[in-house]
Amino acid sequence: MKKFNVLILITLILLIIAGCGTSKSNSDTPTKTTLDRIKVDGKLTYAMSGQYPPFNYFNEQNELTGFDVEIGQEIANRINVNPTPIATEWDGLIAGLTTSKFDMILGSMAITDERLEKVDFSTPYYRSGAQIIVPSDSTISDGVDLKGKTVGVVLGTTFETKARELGATVKTYKGDPDAFNDMSNKRLDAVITDKIVGLNAIKENNYPYKLVGDLLYAEKMGIAIRKDSPKLLEAVNSALAEMMDDGSYQKISEKYFSADIR
Repeated sequence: MKKFNVLILITLILLIIAGCGTSKSNSDTPTKTTLDRIKVDGKLTYAMSGQYPPFNYFNEQNELTGFDVEIGQEIANRINVNPTPIATEWDGLIAGLTTSKFDMILGSMAITDERLEKVDFSTPYYRSGAQIIVPSDSTISDGVDLKGKTVGVVLGTTFETKARELGATVKTYKGDPDAFNDMSNKRLDAVITDKIVGLNAIKENNYPYKLVGDLLYAEKMGIAIRKDSPKLLEAVNSALAEMMDDGSYQKISEKYFSADIR
């Protein structure tokens, strides 16, 4: 019996020693950051809705393009990896980011306190605001007039929240093009979206629409990054600062808007 007890004691001691050795080995192994992994993989994945022209959309060749796409391409070049833009539904973007389906969201996402609880944001890469757009013959002139009216917005946006605050009957869409089409078919009294997006849609599609009232609110757009990726956030902010200093940002902006929208 004593011999058996001694064997048990020796076994326990060996297990404890092995466990200590394992812990020491793990703590000594450097943990790779998100930025390290991106550099090893050789690509930077960034997501957007793909339904927000001219910021992000599919062209006639079914290629994802636009202002956001090119900003992401420039950031990837400065990190020395390949840019990989991805299109996914707007209301699933943050969930996709937090579950590591892609590295960041670069899709004209406004920086809000609610979103900051879930993700980090880069420094703003452009500024705009929420605008009411109505048919040219509409009598709607400002936000107060939207009470009881049917208003189209993209699902999960700050525009949706504002439309509900104004007492509108809200109809949600995957992208602005669908909302604008519904308004042309008289299914909507108004659309709330980004001012720049609205101006572009009217220009490109010759819509008989007009912008009414002042901006409902101003917004700063940022690049969303997981909270566990501070090194990537630092690299993105550094790339943006360089782009704005050396003229690269202005060149991309003027290509799509004939103006610097920072």
